[in-house]
Amino acid sequence: MSKITVRNLNLYYGSRQVLKGVDLQIRERSVMALLGPSGCGKSSFLRCLNRMNDLTKDSRVEGEVLLDGENVYDRRVDTMLLRKKVGMVFQQPTPFPMSIYDNVAYGPRSHGIRRKEILDEIVEQALQDAFLYGEVRDGLKRPAGGLSGGQKQRLCIARALAVSPEVLLMDEPTSALDPSSTLRIEDLIKELAKKLTIVMVTHNMQQAVRISHDAALFLEGEVVEWGSAGQIFLRPRDMRTEAYISGRF
Repeated sequence: MSKITVRNLNLYYGSRQVLKGVDLQIRERSVMALLGPSGCGKSSFLRCLNRMNDLTKDSRVEGEVLLDGENVYDRRVDTMLLRKKVGMVFQQPTPFPMSIYDNVAYGPRSHGIRRKEILDEIVEQALQDAFLYGEVRDGLKRPAGGLSGGQKQRLCIARALAVSPEVLLMDEPTSALDPSSTLRIEDLIKELAKKLTIVMVTHNMQQAVRISHDAALFLEGEVVEWGSAGQIFLRPRDMRTEAYISGRF
């Protein structure tokens, strides 16, 4: 079952067209890996899914992004509620300059939750879901800036999880991490995909093979090919996909 359906999506930054007629379906409770060389439109596409491109000056979108059958670009859509449903984790871990607890509680507080016992429960659950609670449970009031790189990224994931999203967008979430932290995040992603839809940009082909259910290859703003991970990696239909997968592109 498709969680997100993209139809004829075009994205412009001023007069420059960044995405060209993208059609794509993203299955519910799966990991979709977005592949392709730098500058091919992967991250821009990711930002279209929760309208982060609205924050970019002179951006313009044509086409449809259907979330559970409803177009997120309908003018009646509340973008704050959309971004609650479709969370995002960026390439560089970016904890807020506050405590570990307050980082995770930030989103729920923004949506009106004030009771301490409820916030305590949300923070603990989000940190557990992000595989971090056992490491920080005795220091929740410590500044988040003191965490290691891998812990900071898991904190950012916990912060996104705290508002109960249905989709999690991840833009190269392990590119700044060491191998051990990368594997920890990959295990986390596989576990989260049991209850969330995850769309992830990655340049690491081995990583995509390890954790993705589906994959799509972007080249120069277009989707060359998309499908199940097995089909894309083992039986690509397009010569350009085969060339990219094999490292000859």
